[in-house]
Amino acid sequence: MRLPRLALLLFCAAYVLPGFLGRDPWKTVDVLAFGTMQELVLGLAPWLAPQVMAQNGGFDSLLPFWLGAAAMKALPFLDAALAARLPFIGLLILALACTWYAIYHLARSPLAQPVAFAFGGEADPQDYARALADAGLLALIACLGLAQLSHETTPALAQLAFTALLLYGLAEQPVQRHPWRTRLTVVAGLAGLALSGAPTIALLFGLGAILVDKLDRGRTEPAGDLNAWLAQVLLATLGAVALAWALDLWHWRLDVSEWGRVASQKSDGALFRLFVWFMWPAWPLALWTLWRWRRQLISRHVALPLWFVAVVMVSTLLTTASDRGLLLALPPLAALAAFALPTLKRSVASLIDWFTLIFFSVCGIAIWVVWIALQTGVPRQPAANVARLLPGFEPVFSLGALLVALAATLAWGWLVFWRTGRHRAALWKSLVLPAAGTTLCWLLLMSLWLPLLNYGRSYAPAVQQLLTVIDKPSCVATLGLSTAQSAALRYHGGLQLEPLRAGPSACPFLVVDPGALNELKKLPGWTPVKGVRRPTDKNDDMLIYRRQTATPAPARE
Repeated sequence: MRLPRLALLLFCAAYVLPGFLGRDPWKTVDVLAFGTMQELVLGLAPWLAPQVMAQNGGFDSLLPFWLGAAAMKALPFLDAALAARLPFIGLLILALACTWYAIYHLARSPLAQPVAFAFGGEADPQDYARALADAGLLALIACLGLAQLSHETTPALAQLAFTALLLYGLAEQPVQRHPWRTRLTVVAGLAGLALSGAPTIALLFGLGAILVDKLDRGRTEPAGDLNAWLAQVLLATLGAVALAWALDLWHWRLDVSEWGRVASQKSDGALFRLFVWFMWPAWPLALWTLWRWRRQLISRHVALPLWFVAVVMVSTLLTTASDRGLLLALPPLAALAAFALPTLKRSVASLIDWFTLIFFSVCGIAIWVVWIALQTGVPRQPAANVARLLPGFEPVFSLGALLVALAATLAWGWLVFWRTGRHRAALWKSLVLPAAGTTLCWLLLMSLWLPLLNYGRSYAPAVQQLLTVIDKPSCVATLGLSTAQSAALRYHGGLQLEPLRAGPSACPFLVVDPGALNELKKLPGWTPVKGVRRPTDKNDDMLIYRRQTATPAPARE
C-alpha cells in the first residue's frame, strides 16, 4: 500500500516552507552566508572569491552563494533575505525528491525484493519499492537534526541536496531507462558537491560507488556495460576533483589537533549525544537493517547507502564539520532505515508509535502553553522565564500564525486517531507519526514562536539599538567586528561599512568589537558613546564611538 501522492506532497510542503518564510537571517552561519551573497550583489566581492568585508567567512564553496546572489539580482522587488532563500527552498525539495527516488531504485534491486511465494501473492515489485520509498522519505523528514539546518541559506544545504542527487543517480543506474539522465545526474551531484565545499566527500563517494558496483552480486547487465559505467563514474569523479582544484576549493581539512577534541568529546559523551539526537529515529532502524541484511552487506541496496554514511561519519570525526557535516548522512541513513521496515516486528512498531505520540504531544503542548502565557500572562511562570531569557521582548499576536498552528495541531490529532485505528497494513505506517510529529513541532515553532525566535537568534534588536544612536550616517567605520556582525549591520541597518585602517577615517561613527579595544588605542580621535548587545548573548557586544571634531584654537588679541 503506497502513501497517497497528494498527502505526501502536502506533508512535504508543510515541512519545507516554514522556516524559509517570515524570519530574519539568524546567527551565525545563516546571516554570514546571506551577507556573503549580499556582497556579491553589491559588487563588493569577486564572484570567484565570495567574502564579507574582504574576509573569508570560513566557506570554501561557490555555487550556493552564486545561487542566492543570482536570485537577489533577478528579484530586486522582494526582500533580499527572502529572494536569497528561494533557491535553497528548491535545494531542500531536490533533497527530498532525490531521496525518494534513490530508495525506490535501490528497492528495485533484485536482492532487495521480497521472496516470491510458491503460489504467488507476494507484493508487486513496483508497489513494494514505492512503499519503501515513502517510508524512507518519512524517515528523512523525521530526523531531528534536519529541521533547522535544512532551512538555512548555507552551503550545508547545497551539500545535502547534491548528496541526495548523487545517491539517486547511482541507485538508478542498473535500470538505465534514461541513460543520459542518469549520467548527467551523477555528474551534477559530484560537481555540485565539489562547488559547494565538499570535494573530498565527492571523491570518496565516487570511488566507493565504483567499488560497490564492482562487488555487487545482484548485477545482471553484461560485464562490458558495467565496466563502461564504472569508467564514466571514475571520469566524473576525477572531473569534479579537477574542477575544485582549478577554482581553489580543495583545502586539506584533516586536522590532527581535532583528534584530541574528538577524544575529549567521547569522554564526556557530547559526540555520542550529537549522533543520537541528530539522526533520531533513523539510526536505530538503520542498525536493524544492517543486522537483518548482514548476509547481503555487499549488495548495492545496503552497501551504497552504508558507504555514504560511513564517509560522512568519519569526516565528522576527523574534521570540524560537526552537526552541519552530519546532514549529508541523513539521505543514505533514511535509505537504510527504510529497508528495516519489512522485517520489523509489530511490537517494535507499536513501541515507536507510542514513544512518538507521547514525545511530540508533550512538545506540542509545551509550545502552546508558552505562547498562551506570552499572550495572556497565564500561566505566569512560562512568561516569566521568557522575560528572563529574552529581556526587552514584546509579544506579538498574529492571526495568520494562530490559524496555521491550529490547523497543524488538528491535523496531528486526526493523524493520531487514524494511526491508532484498524487499517490495512503498510510499510510506511510506522514512520508516519515520527515524521508528522517533527513537522508539527517545526511548524508550531515557525508560527507561534517565530517572533520570539527572531528576537533571540537574529541581530535585528542589537542593530535597532545602534541605529537609535547613530541614525543613518553616510558611512560607519568598523574595527574587529566578526563577519556575521558586519553582514547584520549591512542588512538590518542598511549601513555603508568601511573597515578602519591605520589612517584617519571620514566616517562620523565607529563600531568596535570589545576584543579590539587595544588596537583602538593606537588610533586616537574617537570618543566612546554607547555599547549595544544582543539581548540573548552577553558575549556579543558592539561598542559605538564618535569621531572627535577638531577644537578651534583661541583667537589672538
